[in-house]
Amino acid sequence: SCVSGSTPTEEMNGAGNLMDFLDEPFPDVGTYEDFHTIDWLREKSRDTDRHRKITSKSKESIWELIKSLLDAWSGWVVMLLIGLLSGTLAGVIDLAVDWMTDLKEGVCLSAFWYSHEQCCWTSNETTFDDRDKCPQWQKWAELMTGHAEGGGAYVLNYFLYVLWALLFSFLAVSLVRVFAPYACGSGIPEIKTILSGFIIRGYLGKWTLLIKTVTLVLAVSSGLSLGKEGPLVHVACCCGNLFCSLFSKYSKNEGKRREVRSAPDVSPLSLLQVSYYFPLKTLWRSFFAALVAAFTLRSINPFGNSRLVLFYVEYHTPWYMAELVPFILLGVFGGLWGTLFIRANIAWCRRRKTTQLGKYPVLEVIAVTGITAVLAYPNPYTRRSTSELISELFNDCGALESSQLCDYINNPNMSRPVDDIPDRPAGPGVYNALWQLALALVFKIVITIFTFGMKIPSGLFIPSMAVGAIAGRIVGIAVEQMAYHHHDWIIFKNWCRPGADCVTPGLYAMVGAAACLGGVTRMTVSLVVIMFELTGGLEYIVPLMAAAVTSKWVADAFGKEGIYESHIQLNGYPYLDVRDEFTHRTLATDVMRPRRNDPTLAVLTQDSTTVEDVETLIKDTDYNGFPVVVSRESERLIGFVQRRDLTLAIKNARQKQDGVVSSSVVYFTEDAPQLPASNPQPLKLRRILNLSPFTVTDHTPMETVVDIFRKLGLRQCLVTRSGRLLGIITKKDVLRHMAQMMNQDPESIMFN
Repeated sequence: SCVSGSTPTEEMNGAGNLMDFLDEPFPDVGTYEDFHTIDWLREKSRDTDRHRKITSKSKESIWELIKSLLDAWSGWVVMLLIGLLSGTLAGVIDLAVDWMTDLKEGVCLSAFWYSHEQCCWTSNETTFDDRDKCPQWQKWAELMTGHAEGGGAYVLNYFLYVLWALLFSFLAVSLVRVFAPYACGSGIPEIKTILSGFIIRGYLGKWTLLIKTVTLVLAVSSGLSLGKEGPLVHVACCCGNLFCSLFSKYSKNEGKRREVRSAPDVSPLSLLQVSYYFPLKTLWRSFFAALVAAFTLRSINPFGNSRLVLFYVEYHTPWYMAELVPFILLGVFGGLWGTLFIRANIAWCRRRKTTQLGKYPVLEVIAVTGITAVLAYPNPYTRRSTSELISELFNDCGALESSQLCDYINNPNMSRPVDDIPDRPAGPGVYNALWQLALALVFKIVITIFTFGMKIPSGLFIPSMAVGAIAGRIVGIAVEQMAYHHHDWIIFKNWCRPGADCVTPGLYAMVGAAACLGGVTRMTVSLVVIMFELTGGLEYIVPLMAAAVTSKWVADAFGKEGIYESHIQLNGYPYLDVRDEFTHRTLATDVMRPRRNDPTLAVLTQDSTTVEDVETLIKDTDYNGFPVVVSRESERLIGFVQRRDLTLAIKNARQKQDGVVSSSVVYFTEDAPQLPASNPQPLKLRRILNLSPFTVTDHTPMETVVDIFRKLGLRQCLVTRSGRLLGIITKKDVLRHMAQMMNQDPESIMFN
């Protein structure tokens, strides 16, 4: 490849020193412009060359050996640092979100930096029923007016709740707008695109990291219907990028960088969700990074239960075969909600892009926050943070629960062990809770459509899980009451004796959450893993699998794309999805350019082009590179040269090399012929020529070409017939062709 080579000293002496001037690599060769695709093959061969050089040098001296060992270890060091930083950030974000969410309702008098829960931990005055009430924690109204109850206090608390929410979201959107426009959204569509080899400078920069972390806390605390899982992947990738720049092995090679960036997404969450290029050693390193991050998180202990999972549940009863029917129905609901959400959200985002709405991002965020806060406060299930809501819905009703969802009518002469409470008739509290949950479900379904995709960091995991968990809990309570009142029915007869604990509504909430998450993101395997990762419930893998598969089938019936793929399409990122199948019978010759009526292909010849010709060609065209042929008559292909390398080489030669003028001939051959003294100094550019460009023949089926682009991560591919150059196919040509075949607008496939 272009930058490797022998040491400059050997080349700078001897006769042809000016000719060989370029054998000394000059800065920036082999780098890429912003919004361009990297050439995986070239990056790979450059890394192999670098590795070979280090290995051969390491035999020379002890110092070189130490250097080679350090180079080999740098990958693990980067992983260690990523693990430490992303684990710490995740813990800090969790703690900050808890505190700021509670700040909307009140404040802790003993120490204002305590959240509600932490405030009442140390208190001696809490009773078991009112474990959330302690004198140290005061709501705003009580603090300001001295009255805790009554209409006035309610109105004041309501007003302050909305005010705080507006303040948080205004801060978040302003910070994103002013300091890091790339910090908005979930970041996963962009990261998928970046990992597939596209360059978006600054997307994973230091500013983005800092602002994304701060604004994520603000956005989640403002009570908007969004989660923090997606943005945390972006934050971890920023950490990866930050530490890459410390090691030249990674900072100078875009391909190696992508190996490191794909590591933070290791929680199985993203392994299947994000990665495009995932070599095996990266898997090991990612495993290591995940281990370090988990260890760091465990040390911070943000959830206060010494566990690493967000929703820890323990269910005591097995599930029965007959329950698979409601589980599968929840799967159907998840698939339908996924489809509805993707279609509605994409339509709204397209509207935002194409109308005046997109010009007022701050106003939009403020309006959505205002509506969310005003509608959320009256309902206790939407007032609290979404993750608290989910964990309450997942909970099994033990004897110690004080929640409204557990207000069952107890049988006075019941004497049983505490954890095995039989099914009981629902009390007024449960019916009340069902009403509120039904309203919360409608509210969440509608508001999430408008929230996701605004100009603030927003994840999708928690809101989709909330929708599913609410639906699941409602279904669970319904099944439970049916089983209680009709235990002589044939379906309940076998497994539900009177006085037994047969149905766990919390399990239904968990299955519903999995189904909705699957419907929106279209993950299956990783989804089931995530669900029992989040909840620690191994016995329930079958219900989760049944629901996840059903939801994927139902959602796929309406359209194959998940939410992230749809956003990639909406934004026109050049991303070749590994899962897209290309089934059309077209050939390379149908897709290559130039087409029949186009001007001929812009090429360079190996020994008859002058510097001026090259400069004119660069000025008149905007191609990313040019094929080099023997002569214009024979059109026999020799290699391919990148536009950027060509520009830099000529600029460099004009500055540092005497005698290079506009009429100097550019040579791409091994040796330049002996020229008479009167001729201007030639310029030898063999060094920047890629002698092994990827070629296909004109009769190669497009199916194969698409596969080659996908698997090798090509940037362009030349089309030849018996050694003669016919045309060129770039990644964007492939994407345009695929869009055309699916009857979409091919012009949408530009980075816009």
